[in-house]
Amino acid sequence: MKQNNMVAMILAGGRGSRLHDLTNKVAKPAVSYGGKYRIVDFPLSNCANSGIDVVGVLTQYESVLLNSYVSMGRRWGLDAKGSGVYVLPPREKADANLDVYRGTADAISQNIDFIDTYSPEYLLVLSGDHIYKMNYSKMLDYHKENKADATIAVIEVPMREASRFGIMNANEDGVIYEFEEKPEKPKSNLASMGIYIFDWKQLRKLLVADMKNPDSNHDFGKDIIPTLLNDGKRLLAYKFKGYWKDVGTIDSLWEANMDLLDKKNELDLSDPTWKIYTEDVTTLPHYVGADADIKRAFITQGCVIEGEVKNSVLFTGAKVGAGAKIIDSVLMPGVTVEEGAVVTRALVADGVKIGKEAVVGSADSEHIELVAKRVKGVE
Repeated sequence: MKQNNMVAMILAGGRGSRLHDLTNKVAKPAVSYGGKYRIVDFPLSNCANSGIDVVGVLTQYESVLLNSYVSMGRRWGLDAKGSGVYVLPPREKADANLDVYRGTADAISQNIDFIDTYSPEYLLVLSGDHIYKMNYSKMLDYHKENKADATIAVIEVPMREASRFGIMNANEDGVIYEFEEKPEKPKSNLASMGIYIFDWKQLRKLLVADMKNPDSNHDFGKDIIPTLLNDGKRLLAYKFKGYWKDVGTIDSLWEANMDLLDKKNELDLSDPTWKIYTEDVTTLPHYVGADADIKRAFITQGCVIEGEVKNSVLFTGAKVGAGAKIIDSVLMPGVTVEEGAVVTRALVADGVKIGKEAVVGSADSEHIELVAKRVKGVE
């Protein structure tokens, strides 16, 4: 069912500094995931599957690759007449040297004219850096049926982890009475997923006022949501049940890839009823050599495996030489591991070459090792 009365805006401008060298040259939503996908494929595919025709992608840091990638709306079926994916970089200078969005709300404020072009009744605001599948049309139905001014998607997290998130405190009927940003002593475990539905006319007035407020952070969590609550507006928590992963760190990105090895993984990328669309890379099928040893692995097209691969995920075009061992690791697109090298509990960045008989990572390490530069081996 088409949701022509709702426009989606994907906040894809985060710097992604906790991913270190992975985001030195590409925006966080353009980082590779799951063998052949990019992180931004998930919200875009969710929009397409939910019947949302118009999607704005708000970019800023290291956005050249992301801009060119998302501009190809046909990948997600968003190229028909009246639909499309639109790249929306910042237009205003926050300082003398850099064009940036000053906050999540400012990113929407700077694009009010774009949104007004489509005269939507509702606005869907999405984070562009999470891995999950969600039917936004069902969330909109919930919003309308309960006559909400704003609806915020939440997911229940373990109480011991709640202090890491923005927490929505809600009554039993789902009405939110308080928002706490990363509270030291959380009152509930309803973590905000960074997914909002607003009545556009009401939000528009609030954004215009926020733009004129010199004391505002121009942020949904710090300013817009609290203002709505203070004004007595009806905010509802929409409880999401399913797979959701914030892949903001090397460890969490590694974990999200490892989750694909579990047959009972809730993400289920093979589900024909909710496909995740991506770039169709032209490459050969993967090749497995006669002496290769593969156990519990996720192997993508273009891979060449002549060594040992155990409990690992190999992205498009990864190569594993004879006698090499890949254990509990993620090899991103174009990685080459030469003969006799050993890679353990590591995430190897795009195009990195690990030399002959080199040793990377450790089975005993607390954190996953990021390998972002060439590792020399035996010459």
